[in-house]
This record gives sequence, structure tokens and C-alpha cells, in this order.
Amino acid sequence: MKSMVNMVETTSAWNTTGLHVHRKSLLHMSFYWGHKSEILFSGWPGSNSGMYALALMFVFALAVTVEWLSYCSIIKPGANKVAAGFFQTAMHTVRAGLSYMVMLAIMSFNGGVFLAAVFGHAVGFLVFGSRAFRKSGGSEKKPDLPPRK
Repeated sequence: MKSMVNMVETTSAWNTTGLHVHRKSLLHMSFYWGHKSEILFSGWPGSNSGMYALALMFVFALAVTVEWLSYCSIIKPGANKVAAGFFQTAMHTVRAGLSYMVMLAIMSFNGGVFLAAVFGHAVGFLVFGSRAFRKSGGSEKKPDLPPRK
């Protein structure tokens, strides 16, 4: 019986010349710790520790960006409603796409990637969504996009 924790699966396929080829790929069915992984793109970051650190910073930055897009307020009051609606739609689309990229990175089941995403969302919320860094006094500006549910 195969272990479901760190399973190496051999997949077979037909290449373009009609030859049957076997390819090994890592499939993780639970969280694992280590820098040898694939995150978002085939072969990236690979087994290089420096590239793994870059991948963690990338996922962290994606999560912070998602939070920024959730709480930023760029549209000025009195702007053209149609133009503002299209701009809000574009921002929502970008936010959704980046959110899905964070989700797909987490689906690598790498513990470091999971922590980078969680801490990225936490730092993004602290800076952009919480009261910790808001200017006191005056009216509060509403974000252009409603917060995620």
C-alpha cells in the first residue's frame, strides 16, 4: 500500500512522436516541509533554496497585494459613474485573479508557502484594513471594492 503523505507517482503519456514515455512527478496529499517543491509553475522553484525563498516572498507579496486591492480607495467622489463602475470591475477582476493564484500556490501543500500566504494576508490587513494605521479624524474613506466575505 502506498503512503499518501509523500507519494511519487509515475504518469505515462504519449509524446508527439508516438512513443510511450513515463514521467515522475511529486504529488503531496498533506502538508510537507522542505524547499524541494513546485509552486504555481512547472519546475519552479525546483530544488534551489534561493529560488524557494524567492517563491515564498512572491506568495507573500501576492497576499499583501490582494489585501491592498480589497481596501484601497482610488476612485474620487464625483467621478463618472460608468467609468468608476468599469474601473471597479477591473480592480475586482485583478483581485480575484491574484486571490486564485495565492490559492493555487497553497495547493502545493508546502508548509512554507501556506505560512507565507497567511502572514501576507495578515500584514496586508494590518496595514490596509485595520485601524492601526488609519489617520484619525475626518471622514473615513470607503474602499472601492467591498471586503471579501
